[in-house]
Parts: sequence; structure tokens; C-alpha cells
Amino acid sequence: MSFRLNVAASLLAAASPVALFAQAPMAGHDHAGHQSASPLTPPAENAGETMDHSTMDHGAMVHAGMNHSGMDHSGMDHARHNAEALASAPNHVHPSDTAQPYVDGSGTARLPAAQAPMRGLHAMSGDWMLMAHGNIQLNYTDHKGPRGDDLVYATSILMLAAERELGGARLTLRSMLSLEPTMSARGYPNLFATGETAGGAALVDRQHPHDLFMELAARVDVDIAPGTSVFLYGGPVGEPALGPSAFMHRASAHYNPEPPITHHWFDSTHITYGVVTAGVSSPQWQLEGSAFRGREPDEERWGIETPKLDSWSVRLSWTPTTNWAAQVSHGFLKNPETLHGDQNEHRTTASVHYADGALSATAAFSAKNRDPGDTLTAWLGEINYDLTPRHSLFGRVENVANDELIPDHDDPLHDVPFRITKMQAGYAWNTPIGDGPVHLALGGSVNLYAKPAALDAVYGDNPWGYTLFARLSLGR
Repeated sequence: MSFRLNVAASLLAAASPVALFAQAPMAGHDHAGHQSASPLTPPAENAGETMDHSTMDHGAMVHAGMNHSGMDHSGMDHARHNAEALASAPNHVHPSDTAQPYVDGSGTARLPAAQAPMRGLHAMSGDWMLMAHGNIQLNYTDHKGPRGDDLVYATSILMLAAERELGGARLTLRSMLSLEPTMSARGYPNLFATGETAGGAALVDRQHPHDLFMELAARVDVDIAPGTSVFLYGGPVGEPALGPSAFMHRASAHYNPEPPITHHWFDSTHITYGVVTAGVSSPQWQLEGSAFRGREPDEERWGIETPKLDSWSVRLSWTPTTNWAAQVSHGFLKNPETLHGDQNEHRTTASVHYADGALSATAAFSAKNRDPGDTLTAWLGEINYDLTPRHSLFGRVENVANDELIPDHDDPLHDVPFRITKMQAGYAWNTPIGDGPVHLALGGSVNLYAKPAALDAVYGDNPWGYTLFARLSLGR
């Protein structure tokens, strides 16, 4: 598919929620700055903005553990005082007046509530509270060295959600879509990244496109005691209780235009075909378990693959204050990778997230134990800091042991694990477009790498790269 069609289709995805919500009557108060305990608290995918952190990021919706008993959902006026306070604040809002210490990230993951709230499109339709958030991003990336490549490409994401009270329970419907399948199956350059295939061959030094359907799931929460609820989440496309919130939902990665090279250690399960998760939730703790399909998505990215429940995971999350969120998780994935079809995987992760409105940071560790095979570990640290409402700095450091960098089976370095470090720093400028929820962000980042000398012949002595981007988003 041509680049022109890719960009046009992605622009259509970004514009579609505007048309959708233009037909729905707006609630009497401004939900744009709303940071209450509603499951439709906007995603923290790319936080760190004026009243929005994420590129969309589809995920920061608060479902579980929320004490909705004191909220009037029938009129959706459950946090008018918060909405008014946040709407009047210029930026870097610290929602310390909210009793809920977390917002939802991707799937059922938690993130700190102190992430700056984000704007999106919010409306009421009968008993339903509706929300839309999304973005379209045009990128130019250039990675230097023998394995490097340059490309102009577009990425996109759209999240739609609806919530209502349901006879003593709360029902939330969630969907997340992307038109990235319009790009080549080889995706776009991302030096030292590996995972999935294109044309039956391993993708190396590339980031694969996301599927059209990134989430099609529902969640039901039922209060069983003051401040405590049980929940059930699942659907044909969702995310199991494994790892930290996916990178596109983390406020610490809000402006970062490149996926982590550790993506397949921490959050490769954020698009999973077949998920059922059950858990118990309170404001400070959440314990949950999932059954899901272990195999990663295939190369056909327009459809929905056959759901299975052949793998499992458990996760414990802790949100002691509005500034902190932490999790530990472990899972068994059955035959997750197409090119390692005889190998299962045990994955163990731990992460800590911090946010205070202007600053968001994440530190994470993962151990991927192939069975049979080696245990490969990864570390990640990332940060986003809003210097002012218009200017932001961001960065990421990753260290990973990867044995998929040499796909040629006849090469003596094939299947040899190499420890790679990627260091990235960047800047972003943003501004609202008119008086509505649409924002424009312009920025870029530069990458440096540290690698073993044994890879010099493959990657050169000093590989490096950079990415420039322009993003239009609903919310910032």
C-alpha cells in the first residue's frame, strides 16, 4: 500500500471520532479535564500534557476498584468539582483531591492518578457515558549503519469507550483501532528491535505495524464492600494481566516517537486474540489472573484471529498514593513466536511508575525464560518532563539480551545472545488547535547504542539514528 494511502487512511481514523461525537449531546459540565474515578478517565498512554497525556493511547480508563457508590452516574455529574477545578487549571494538574490513587492503563493495568489529566471527546447518550481519544502521527526516521534504513511513515490509534450503570454493576465497553496495517508488513526501521515476521522472515531492526483491532473488550465491575470490587474483563481482542501498561499508554513515553526495543519483553501481549481476566480491586491493591492466547498476532493484520485460552498469567498491582504505581507479574505463554514454534515462554516482570503532573517516569525489569532455551533479561527506564505547558523533554534507556539479531541459521552468531543498550533523548513542542480538543505536537529524538564488538561487522562501529514527528491528537 502506498505511503499516500497510509497517511490518508490514518487521517481518516483520527477524524472519525469527531464525526461520531458531534451527534451525541454533551454533558452539562466539562468532562475534558475530568479526573474522577470513572472508568472513562482518559488514557494515560501518552501523558504529560495539559489535560492529556497520551497519544491516545487507548487505555487510561479507570474501571476496577473505583468507589462509584457516591457518584451520580445517571446524570454523569459524579465529579463536577474535579471537572471545574481541572478545567480552570492551566497545566500540570495534580489531582490530589481525587480519592482514587490510580487511573487505568492498557488492559487492566494501573498507572498513577497524578499524571496530568487529558482532554478527549466526552458525551452522554441516554444512560451511556461515551469517550473518544486518538492521534495520527507523521514520522521521518533515519537509522545509520549497515543495518540502518530511513523511512517516512504514519502511525495512528483511536480509542472509543462507553460506560453505564447496570443494576448494581458497572459495564464498560472498550475498543482500540489502528490503520497501521495500510503500511508494509515490514513496518518501519527501529535498530536492534526484533519480533514477529513479514513474508515468513523474521523482522529484525524493524517495528511491526499494529493490527486494525488492538482491543475489542468489555469489563464488568461489582462492588462487594466499601472501596472493594470484583471485576471480569475480556473479549476477542484484549490484554492479559502481564507486565506494565503498554508503552503507548505510559505518560513517561507520551512524546517518544519510537517503540522500545524491549517491547517483546514487557508488553508484546497488549494485542492478544482471546483474553479473560478476573480480579479483586481496592484503591491501593489489585490482584488478578488471566487466561489468554499465547501466540503473537500473525502477519494478516486486518482481521481477528481465532481466540484461544492456552496460556495464563497473574499480576499484583500496588498504588499507595496518587504519585506511585507498581506491579509484579508472571505468565506462561504457549508457543508465542511463529519462528520458535516449539518453545514456550515463562515471563516475569516488575515495574514502578511515578508521576507528579509535570514529571512522569517508569522503571521496569523483565526476564523471558524460553522453554526449552535460555533466560533473556531486559531493563527499561523512561521519563517525560513538561518544562512548560508547551515544551517537553523525554528520554529512554534500555538494556536487553537479544538472541534474534542474526536470523541467518548458517551464521556462527545465529542464536547467540548479545546485550544491547539503547540511549534516547528528545524534545517536543505542542499547542492546541483552536478552542477544541485537537492538539498539534512537533518534536524529535536522537539515539545512541552500545553493543559488543562482535557485532561491528554487522552494525558498524557506531550506529545511531534519529526520528522527527508531527502529531495531531484528540487531547494533547
